Amino acid sequence: MDAERTDAPHADPAAAIAADHRRLIGYVGGGADPSDPADVLAMAMVLRIEKNDPPDRTDLLTAAARAVALLCLDERSAGDGPWASAMDDWCEARIRKIARRARGAQWAAAQEVWGVTATEGDASARAFVPGRVGDLDRRVAKLQIGGTDVEGGLSSEPPDRGVVLWTSPDLEMTVGKLAAQVGHASMLAAKLLAPAEAIRWRFDDCPLAVRQATPERWRDLLAADAAGRAVAVRDAGFTEIAPGSVTVIAEVLRHGDDPGDQDIDNREFR
Repeated sequence: MDAERTDAPHADPAAAIAADHRRLIGYVGGGADPSDPADVLAMAMVLRIEKNDPPDRTDLLTAAARAVALLCLDERSAGDGPWASAMDDWCEARIRKIARRARGAQWAAAQEVWGVTATEGDASARAFVPGRVGDLDRRVAKLQIGGTDVEGGLSSEPPDRGVVLWTSPDLEMTVGKLAAQVGHASMLAAKLLAPAEAIRWRFDDCPLAVRQATPERWRDLLAADAAGRAVAVRDAGFTEIAPGSVTVIAEVLRHGDDPGDQDIDNREFR
């Protein structure tokens, strides 16, 4: 995870996370993009994909989703923190994420740009503080967007509990596109957490699972989204897939729950 601190820790970390959580709960999305593409607000992401030793697909997507969640619930994103204003502006606009790939010296240089890195197994990903596309740090802007793909499949077996991000069984997406989508889902998953759960989740470094839904489970998840028991990501359709496509659905499995039949209550989260 992010090893560099650019400032002193927040005096009350739990209060900062709670404030971040309120921002995510209040996010409604939508809105038109500015006329100048350089003015678009976006969160850049970088996936570490070494040429001779590419990571496992599941681990890479998990790391990408966790990096976004960690950044969104970071102490520096709240109150008078150095990232708060940028996060406020971004969450008031159309949420955009752009995933790039890096290796070797490129990856090392990317660690110097404000953001949070998450690891899962041998995979690593970094999410950066959002801002104008036209102002993106050159160390990130020069990285390639295309070619962000790795081999491997996702399990369809749910974990016992916790935040789960289910990918669509019907859509073919590159790992770069899917990394952005699970990043969206990890943000939206906060809507399913009570404040105390969100604080505990962030203190635990935002553990989550990325899974591939079966067609049967996907139907149940769509129904859960309609009932407010899950949260779906609907893509704007800028790349790869049609506008309005549901790409990922986030849900929270609590102790004793049956997958696909969740209620938001006070049962044990961990």
